[in-house]
Amino acid sequence: MIRSGIIHTIHELAIQGKSIHAIARELGIARNTVRRYLRGKPEAVPRPKRGSKLDSFKGQIHRWINEDHLFNCEVMFPRLRDLGYMGSAATLRAYVHTLRPKNVGRLPVIRYETQPGEQMQFDWGEFHYEQEGKDHKFYGFTAILGYSRMRFVTFVKRCDTATMLRCMIEAFDYFGGLPKAALTDRMKSVFLSEMDGETPRWNPLFADFMATLGVAPRVCRPRKPQTKGKVERTVEVVKYGFWPGVHFTDLDDLNEQATLWCNRLNQKVHRTTRRVPLDLWVEEKLRELPKDRSWERFGAEERRVSTDGFISFDGVLYGVPSSPPMAGAMVQIRKRHREVRIFYQGQSVATYQVRARSTEIVLHPEQFAGVPPTPAKGSKVRPLAHQIAPPQVQIRSLSEYDQLFGLEPLA
Repeated sequence: MIRSGIIHTIHELAIQGKSIHAIARELGIARNTVRRYLRGKPEAVPRPKRGSKLDSFKGQIHRWINEDHLFNCEVMFPRLRDLGYMGSAATLRAYVHTLRPKNVGRLPVIRYETQPGEQMQFDWGEFHYEQEGKDHKFYGFTAILGYSRMRFVTFVKRCDTATMLRCMIEAFDYFGGLPKAALTDRMKSVFLSEMDGETPRWNPLFADFMATLGVAPRVCRPRKPQTKGKVERTVEVVKYGFWPGVHFTDLDDLNEQATLWCNRLNQKVHRTTRRVPLDLWVEEKLRELPKDRSWERFGAEERRVSTDGFISFDGVLYGVPSSPPMAGAMVQIRKRHREVRIFYQGQSVATYQVRARSTEIVLHPEQFAGVPPTPAKGSKVRPLAHQIAPPQVQIRSLSEYDQLFGLEPLA
């Protein structure tokens, strides 16, 4: 492509009456080139695109998308800033938009709003992570206050009823009070599959827990997960806003990062309410938490002590003292914050800092105190049978039987 100045010269020389051959010889270009520009503007050749400030970071963006499944630009942008990116967030969003999977259209969802202090929604999510090339997973308990949009998340190894109640206690602690109702879906840890007429059949332990707190249990309608759309959306926010690419050493470290992330999130303007959740939280006016902490008993679980004096909890073996003897007995274990306490017959017998790494074995300093190296086996009650004397049979003459039946003896 020749420059615009040469094109102007071609047309100027042609106006002066010079031939195509003369113009080509004077300008040092081909006659066909002169002829093409005189006949009309040739096809425009696009200018080469200018380099973008994002170019040197596109490899990292692709790694986040392909390896961590991270598409959230609000998460990417500060990370790129830390790596030296000096461009704008708009440039990043425009580029990531071209890499997103295509969304299929769907019907809109009608939002259901609640009054201050009226409702908390909670749900579970599965979160996968890689360790030494193997896939593992945690369960994320997520809760949100319906009015203020205050969010809470904690990660655990199990999602059974006892663990769910512990997570709810942590959520109420984080929110600083109790709502009037708690809404979730029809999980077995909350709701039994059958209805008793119009009355829901609640999981008994969950029902007792909610009755103790004075919080009304609620479940969404069958096949209508959008009924609890606020927490459904929150689970997605955690999955795509916090989880991709997070690095942690153990479960405690992960939950510390999750709490800091929630603190930051709750101080940012919410896209729906256009308000800061922490500011609206003041208006929630939640009911006070029980002062006697009697509700914490629902966070306890029963475990049987093994013959060598251990109980298993969340994949960790915790030892108990040898006195009183507890091998084979049932004990209660309660986890709160970073502390694990073991109770036997209502008395606390051991306290530990939570060990987050599975397969760890924690000995109690008095676990084998006073126990001989080879303890004598206790006497066992052996099964016992009884032998009796055989019956005595009297031998009689056959004539006696003949007389009994009125028969005459043969001659």
